[in-house]
Amino acid sequence: MSLITRAVFAAASLLLLLLALALVGVGLREAVGAFTSDTDSVADAVLDTLGYVIVAIAVFDVAKYLFEDEVRRGSERRSASEARRSLTKFLSTIIIALFLEGLVLVFKTAREDVALMGYPAAMIAVSVLVLVGLGVFQRLSATVEEKVGDDDEAEEAAEEGRPKRKR
Repeated sequence: MSLITRAVFAAASLLLLLLALALVGVGLREAVGAFTSDTDSVADAVLDTLGYVIVAIAVFDVAKYLFEDEVRRGSERRSASEARRSLTKFLSTIIIALFLEGLVLVFKTAREDVALMGYPAAMIAVSVLVLVGLGVFQRLSATVEEKVGDDDEAEEAAEEGRPKRKR
């Protein structure tokens, strides 16, 4: 079953990678089309391309995360700190993509209709909430890791018949 699961994750990672490349291609095609056409706004096309590339980076990072954590490592036992670092790295990329996409939307909306600024502002606010959530997760998991580490040391010391080491 492990082999099937790893194959499915590998296929999903490959598909996400191809879709990320397709997004970059669509963005580039749109930008080139804006430069060769008199009807499209070049600034709008560049902002659209930037949005496509930002989403492509986030999708690529998801593909990379799936491949590294599910295909390459498989069911290998991981420590809590390793899982926390991996999740933090993944979420950091997503948060950056959210902030950048919110910024692109602010510029596009400001050019078109300032009355519609609520959606870009909400996207930036959600990005901040995700960032705060990541900070809370980091703090809580670091506290738990420290506690579990102390308990593990005490258990190992008891098994070996020696006193617990002081930090």
